[in-house]
Amino acid sequence: MEKLLAHFKLREHGADVKTEVIAGITTFLSMAYILAVNPSMLAAAGMDQGAVFTATAVSAAIATVIMGVFANYPVALASGMGLNAYFAFTVVPMVSEMGITDPWKVALTAILIEGIIFVILSIFKFRETLVNSVPANLKYGISAGIGLFISIVGLKGAGIVSADPSTLVALGSIGTPQVVLAFVGLILIGIMWHFRIKGAILWGILGTWLLGIIAELCGWYAVDPDAGLYSLIPNFSSGILPPSLAPTFFKFDFGFVAEHFVSFAAIVFAFLFVDLFDTVGTLIGVADQGGLLNEKGELPNAGPALMSDAVGTVAGAVLGTSTVTSYVESTAGVAEGGRTGLTAISTAVMFVLALFLSPVFLAIPSFATTPALLFVGLLMMKSVLKMKFEGDIADVVGGFLALVMMPFTYSIANGIMFGIIAWVVLKVCTAKVKDIHPVMWVSFGLFALRIITLVTGA
Repeated sequence: MEKLLAHFKLREHGADVKTEVIAGITTFLSMAYILAVNPSMLAAAGMDQGAVFTATAVSAAIATVIMGVFANYPVALASGMGLNAYFAFTVVPMVSEMGITDPWKVALTAILIEGIIFVILSIFKFRETLVNSVPANLKYGISAGIGLFISIVGLKGAGIVSADPSTLVALGSIGTPQVVLAFVGLILIGIMWHFRIKGAILWGILGTWLLGIIAELCGWYAVDPDAGLYSLIPNFSSGILPPSLAPTFFKFDFGFVAEHFVSFAAIVFAFLFVDLFDTVGTLIGVADQGGLLNEKGELPNAGPALMSDAVGTVAGAVLGTSTVTSYVESTAGVAEGGRTGLTAISTAVMFVLALFLSPVFLAIPSFATTPALLFVGLLMMKSVLKMKFEGDIADVVGGFLALVMMPFTYSIANGIMFGIIAWVVLKVCTAKVKDIHPVMWVSFGLFALRIITLVTGA
């Protein structure tokens, strides 16, 4: 026990083993949806659904263990949402139109190359320097923006907000059990938080799920797979052994790279861009929420943290899943008191258990995690209080754009992109070029290139 305390520096962080384990479980439950969503999404791209499930869980466990042991941060990793959609619904159809058999193998090859590039960038500390070079006001804007981002993710997951052709978003059907129970869960978390009950967010998730099961047994919650409403009661009829990795393990298509190099490079760049800045934004947000940034606003020991998702991405590609990245849902565990890598290790253990208890974990619906995401979003919004809305106009506008563009464009990377571009342009226009770190210039160049690709559709 003493060695454990010493390695993870629990005393220095004011943490204890019980709190860290509860925090890790909370993080897992907040992101367990990826074990259901990712296999389904990649199966639509022609991959074996069972093999993708196993690859998703194993790659998440590997990357999260690396994060916990070597970086000692309470951050969990798994196949990223958005990146898997790009994989399945953009890359695969595009490659398929070229007459390529099994186009998903080309996408996996691109992810492998992306991961290798990330490893190289991490070795040369480019990503670490980027994290620590982002101005303080931008960091606070990023943290608060992530709070809004995960709030809208949670609201969407329960159907509290829905798409609307005239107003973009609108209030969903508030009489559904998903919406009602999500709000009940949020109130439960608020009550437990007020009375300082340990594990309030975790209990909120489990309590909302339990109420959902009762609603299903009473007939209020009607199971309808065609409408995306699945049974909330675990089903062990298919056994507990995890599916084989054989259909997706080491399935690459290097021949496509040689024959279509330009197209392949564009695919790799898109994966690279989104993952790079999503990870940076997530680490900044989680670190700020957990009070892990130093007095200069820098993230200590950022190198190993960034290396973990690089190695995880390579492992995921080999196993057969989409890009592995840091999860913003880690803030749920941080809100429960998680402060060290022991929280990440606990989450990794849950991913391993999920391989054998998948019926249990896959039965937890998205509306049960909505209360957790909303409450964590509330906590992360406190970073707005640290922001300066007067003074250096580059800091003010950059931080504001990072804050608002994340939820309104549904992308952490977009928020960082517009924030940094505005910051650099305003520094130049106000004759403060000397304030711009070389890494920020490089980031500005990457963003400019990204905007060109978005405008041209390349």
